[in-house]
Amino acid sequence: MLALFRSFMKSKIGVFVALGFLALIALAFAAADVTGSHQFAGVAGGDRVANVGSRRISTSELTQAAKNGLQQIQQDNPKANMKDFIAAGALTTVLDRLIDGAALSVFGSNHGIAASDRLIDSEMAKIPAFQGPDGKFSQTVYKNLLMQRGLNEAAIRQDVADSLIARQVLVPAAAGARLPRELALRYAGLLTEKRTGTVAFLPSSAFAPKGPPADADLAAYYTAHRTEFTRPERRTIRYIVFDDSVLKDIPAASEAEVAQRYTTNKALYSPSESRKLTQLVLPTEAAAKAVLAELAGGKSLEAAAAAKGLATSAIGPATREGLVTQTNGDVAAAVFAAAQGKVAGPVKAPLGWALLRVDAVIRNPGKTLEQASGEIVTALVAEKRRAAIGDFAARIEEALGNGSSLGDVAKQLALTPQETPPLVADGRVYQDPAKTAPPVLARVVQTAFAMEREGQPQLAEIVAGKQFVVFDVSRITASAVAPLAEIRGDVTINYNAEKGAAAARAAAAKVQVAMKQGTSLAAAVASLGVPLPVPEQRELSRKDIADKQGRIPPPLALMFAMAQGTVKALGAERNAGWFVVSLEKITPNPIRADDPQIGEWGKQLADLAAREYQFQLRTAIRAEVGIKKHQTAIDAVSRQLNGGS
Repeated sequence: MLALFRSFMKSKIGVFVALGFLALIALAFAAADVTGSHQFAGVAGGDRVANVGSRRISTSELTQAAKNGLQQIQQDNPKANMKDFIAAGALTTVLDRLIDGAALSVFGSNHGIAASDRLIDSEMAKIPAFQGPDGKFSQTVYKNLLMQRGLNEAAIRQDVADSLIARQVLVPAAAGARLPRELALRYAGLLTEKRTGTVAFLPSSAFAPKGPPADADLAAYYTAHRTEFTRPERRTIRYIVFDDSVLKDIPAASEAEVAQRYTTNKALYSPSESRKLTQLVLPTEAAAKAVLAELAGGKSLEAAAAAKGLATSAIGPATREGLVTQTNGDVAAAVFAAAQGKVAGPVKAPLGWALLRVDAVIRNPGKTLEQASGEIVTALVAEKRRAAIGDFAARIEEALGNGSSLGDVAKQLALTPQETPPLVADGRVYQDPAKTAPPVLARVVQTAFAMEREGQPQLAEIVAGKQFVVFDVSRITASAVAPLAEIRGDVTINYNAEKGAAAARAAAAKVQVAMKQGTSLAAAVASLGVPLPVPEQRELSRKDIADKQGRIPPPLALMFAMAQGTVKALGAERNAGWFVVSLEKITPNPIRADDPQIGEWGKQLADLAAREYQFQLRTAIRAEVGIKKHQTAIDAVSRQLNGGS
């Protein structure tokens, strides 16, 4: 599991990336992970883990950032826990990212780069956790969330300001990054070279012990590998779903309201006429008249246009008023004076001289108040229902903020709460991964796993303005190591796999020795005297590797880190066995200077250069503003997160 954490922290989608500050803050708000409370302010070593220029990073900031990072990892690996997170060095990475963010903000402030209150407000309005049922920023939701989560408004605004300043500082540093064309040519040569090699796989199962292990050996293995048998955190969600069917008294549309709506939209119900047109625009009036003469001779507008290398365009249906806006009054007057099938013009249009054929005349007789009454009533009732359910949801949300329970809401709605089976963080059912949480909970599972304790009901929108869910967590089962007695079979499988992997590694070493003495890979594998898969010869280029976007099998990737004529061994994941890789030939592929792909390869290099520029800028900024870490406080936070005192 430590390897999982390390690979995640080094990956492109790690916990914090240089330009991901704002996205992470939004996620943290949604998960209730950003807080200005000082629940760890009293840890031994002081209340700050680092000073960045004139700014300090508190112990509580580091604590919350670490929790946020762990929760992100748990989306992919529900078994992840804080102990392994820290053991993998992730706490150091999290602190470095916090220091980077603070340093960028201090640097920006020192050089007149700021984020105004209005800009901060605009960014905060985009955070989903602060939006009401209508999808817009809700002051009520915002205040309730602050109260429920103990969030500090000043700290939230500072985090958003930091992210905005970071963007202003870092984005220009990467703008216009370019590298010489000669470098792109060399890079292209590497991408297109081909490598030929042979891969043998020595599965652990072929070398594993055949009988069950002794009880003492199994117990010792279980003790040494306890974290591998950690059960993920599970949460049971209670919920009720409601829509506008819970509304009892929706006022009917009155005659006065219908009349008012009819008057307000009088243009919609008045008689109108629109026209569908085919237009040809020519550069001069003389050219337009010449085409008009051709039309009089029987030629179509399309044919006349094609003969001159031009094309017609379709317009409409357009009203007179719309055509005036789209073109001008002269065009509209000419078109509406022409009969269906006739050509209006030439007339001066914004882009030249236009000929317009009237393809269809569409007349709308309009509707009287009596005729339009039915559709107006339907629209008004729908609006009243939407407004009523929105108000109803807002009242429920306010009640939850004032301490009402999910049971109270269920009683008010005369609904019976439903309950999920235990779920893991990605929404799958614990011990039955083929099943997931009900679709109505798809958008709230992440929020449920961010709740600090049981019985904290929240309201969420399922279908905008129509369907809502009230939910809470009724039971939290913390992540813990499973007892050996319950998982003896799984531990035995892992024990035998590890023993088999060790034997497979020794066998791979024997194969390497034999090959150095001139034996072929196939013959060396056969000499082991164990039934094994036949070695496979593979040929591929670096471009093949790049096209796989990280999904290339490790032994094939290893071929591109080897020298020609060498043999290397590589362990498979999860003690599955060992690979022996022999690289037999490297075939260069010269690139022409006019190869059309050089531009794309140059762009890839430019992207790498842009990221390097940003990294170097962050490094220089840290040096300029001055960084001082307080290891005693950092160690104290680490102990607190690990459950120590």
